[in-house]
Amino acid sequence: MTTRVIYPGTFDPITNGHLDIIKRSAMMFDEIIIAVAASPSKKTLFTLEERVQLIEATIKDLTNVTVQGFFGLLVDFAQQQQANLLVRGLRTTVDFEYEFGLTNMYRKLMPNLESVFLTPSEEYAFLSSTIVREVALHGGSVKEFVPLAVHSALAKKL
Repeated sequence: MTTRVIYPGTFDPITNGHLDIIKRSAMMFDEIIIAVAASPSKKTLFTLEERVQLIEATIKDLTNVTVQGFFGLLVDFAQQQQANLLVRGLRTTVDFEYEFGLTNMYRKLMPNLESVFLTPSEEYAFLSSTIVREVALHGGSVKEFVPLAVHSALAKKL
């Protein structure tokens, strides 16, 4: 049996913390689908297409990882992909409380959908897309926090 898991998020932009979770997941599971949420309620810096392209450029060497953008509910996407396992990263207790609420909602909408939580490697415990965007918007260097493709894209975008 193949284990297909979904790592969902907005990834605006993908960070080295996300990449850490992706690489570690790729060693644990047969197939990882990075599900990039359109998130129309969020004011994203990058379009959905740009976020998908940046992730594809970042994970091209990981043969069991693919990227797909999606609109709508994550549970609907999971059903379409015939996946019943989510991978989520937890940095803080605030993340845990948020993810705990989401997980319970997912169970109501799709009872067989389970979640696995990974903590980031220590050097990425503080890192988030929001922090990266804020530092970049104010002219700070984010080179050590994001993949090279993202660093270049941020420089062009800003």
